[in-house]
Amino acid sequence: MEELIAKRYVKALKGNIDTASLEAISSVLSALAASFKNLQFVQIVNNPNVSKNEKEGMLLAAVASAGSKEVNNLIKLLVENNRINIIPALAEVMRKDIANTTKTYSGVVYSDQDIDAKVIEQLSSNISSKLNSKITLTFVKNDFNGIKVDVEDLGVEIDFSKSRINGQITEHILKAI
Repeated sequence: MEELIAKRYVKALKGNIDTASLEAISSVLSALAASFKNLQFVQIVNNPNVSKNEKEGMLLAAVASAGSKEVNNLIKLLVENNRINIIPALAEVMRKDIANTTKTYSGVVYSDQDIDAKVIEQLSSNISSKLNSKITLTFVKNDFNGIKVDVEDLGVEIDFSKSRINGQITEHILKAI
């Protein structure tokens, strides 16, 4: 539900500002969304004894360094409509929208063995050319027995697991017999 409401706010923002300003607002909202991981912050925001003016003042002070009239107006509107809690969803929807607009995505490479940075870079450029987008990959070492590439925003997942390949070889041999 929050995501649907957040999409409306992003659509309204996109109609009034350019992509560079939208990226700046997105970075401010992402920083503000990180505050929602702090339990004390969430308690203050959800506390009915704290007035809307106090909540607005606290949030505006948090984003004051951005110096953006659009961000300030957005914060005021969210406080007025009792929608402060959608800020994390708003930041995520805005990040995805900017990624789709600029065709710039990030993904993760999982493997149980270390992979050279040049291989990651080459893999990134190959996938980028296939998908007509700019994809940046980062490496995460985990217990996946093989290599798995996941670009969540595009819904792309490529994996080469040793057990799956062994199973396919066995299946092919059994069919040949």
